[in-house]
Amino acid sequence: MTRPPSLRDALSPYVDRGVVPGAVALVARGADVEEVALGAMAEGPSAAPMRRDAIFRIASMTKPMVATAAMSLVEQGKLSLDEPVDRLLPELANRRVLRSIGAPLDDTVPSPRPITVRDLLTFRMGFGIVWGPPDGTPIQRAEAELLLGAFGPPSPQRPPAPDEWMRRFGSLPLMHAPGESWAYNTSAEVLGVLVARAASKPLGDVLEERVFGPLGMKDTGFFVPASKIDRLPVAYFAGDPFHPDTPGSRVDDPAAGGQWARPPAFPSAGAGLVSTADDVLAFGRMLLGKGALGRARVLSPASVDAMTHDHLTDGQKAVSEMKPDGWWDSHGWGYCMAVNTATDDLGRQAGSYGWDGGLGTSWGNDPARAMTAILLTQRAAFPAMSGIYRDFWKAASA
Repeated sequence: MTRPPSLRDALSPYVDRGVVPGAVALVARGADVEEVALGAMAEGPSAAPMRRDAIFRIASMTKPMVATAAMSLVEQGKLSLDEPVDRLLPELANRRVLRSIGAPLDDTVPSPRPITVRDLLTFRMGFGIVWGPPDGTPIQRAEAELLLGAFGPPSPQRPPAPDEWMRRFGSLPLMHAPGESWAYNTSAEVLGVLVARAASKPLGDVLEERVFGPLGMKDTGFFVPASKIDRLPVAYFAGDPFHPDTPGSRVDDPAAGGQWARPPAFPSAGAGLVSTADDVLAFGRMLLGKGALGRARVLSPASVDAMTHDHLTDGQKAVSEMKPDGWWDSHGWGYCMAVNTATDDLGRQAGSYGWDGGLGTSWGNDPARAMTAILLTQRAAFPAMSGIYRDFWKAASA
C-alpha cells in the first residue's frame, strides 16, 4: 500500500524551486494535526524563516467569516434572510436592471423584486465580477470609475468608506435581476456594509465580538498592528498568473508600510482579512462542531447547515458569470463559500465546503473525515491553476 504524501513532501518542491517563498499548511483530522512551515517570509538570502504563526492575507477566505457574523445577526432577529435589504440599505431600493450585460447604463427595466439578505449570502443579488477584459462593458467601466470593484494586490486599495461606497454603488443598475444567476464577490462587499449597519458597529468590531473573540482568533482582523508586523510575510504576485508554477514574481505588498499595516478606509468583507493557520483552524473546527468550539457557541446547528449546503439551481449555475469547465459539475454555493456536491478531481468529497483566497491561500472542511485543511502562502495566483494548491489538496484528501 502506497503511503499518502506528507504535507512536506507535497509542498517542498514548490519552495525549493522558488515558486513560492514560503508556506504554512495544516491538516487536522479530529485531534490529529499535521502541520508544516516551509521556506521564508520573503524572497532573498537574508529573509527570516517562515513561521507557524505567520499572518497571511487570506483574501476571499474572508467571505465565510462575514457570513458567520451575518447568520448570528439572523439568529438574534436583527436580520431576516428573506427581508429586502432596503430597510438598512436604502441606497438599494427601487433597483433597475440592465437589459443585457453589455447595454448602456440607461437601457434598463425595473427589477422584478427587491434584493434580499439571502440573495447577498448566496451571491444572487444580480451584480458581480464579469469574467473577461476589465473594461469590456459600460457597467464595468462605470464600476471602475467609481472605485467599486475588487481590490487589493495587485492593485492598491482605493475604495471610499462604507457609506460613500454604498452611495456610489446605489447609483448603478444591476447586471441581472435578483435571484436570476450567481455572480462573484460584490454581494460579499454589500453584505459587509449590511452587517455593520445591522449591528450599529464597524464591521471589524462586529467580527471580533461575534466570531474572532469567542473562537480565540487573536490574530485575525483587517490590518496587522505594529507589534505583529514582523509576522506578516512580504506578498508577491506571480509574474505569469496563467503559469503560476514557474518562478518569477513581483512585490505587491511589502508588509511594513504596506496596505495591511494600517486600518483600511473600507473593511472589505470580500477580501480584506489577515489571519493565521491556527485562527483559521479554530474557525473550521467551529463549523465542524455545528457552530460550537469547546464551550463557545457562535451559531446554531441549523445556521451551519444552511451555510454549508448548495443553494443554487442548475439554471442559476448555467447562466452564472463564472463558468470554469466542469466546476459546477461537482460544486455548488452555500453562504459565501463553495460546497462539494460530488467528489472533485482533487479528492474532496460531497459534503465538503470552504473557499480559496486569491492572494495564495485555501481552506476547506470535510465533515465525513472530521477534517479541516489549510494552505497559506504569500504568492498570489489563480488557485485552480496552481500546482501547489492542487498537490496540497490531493495530499490532504488522500
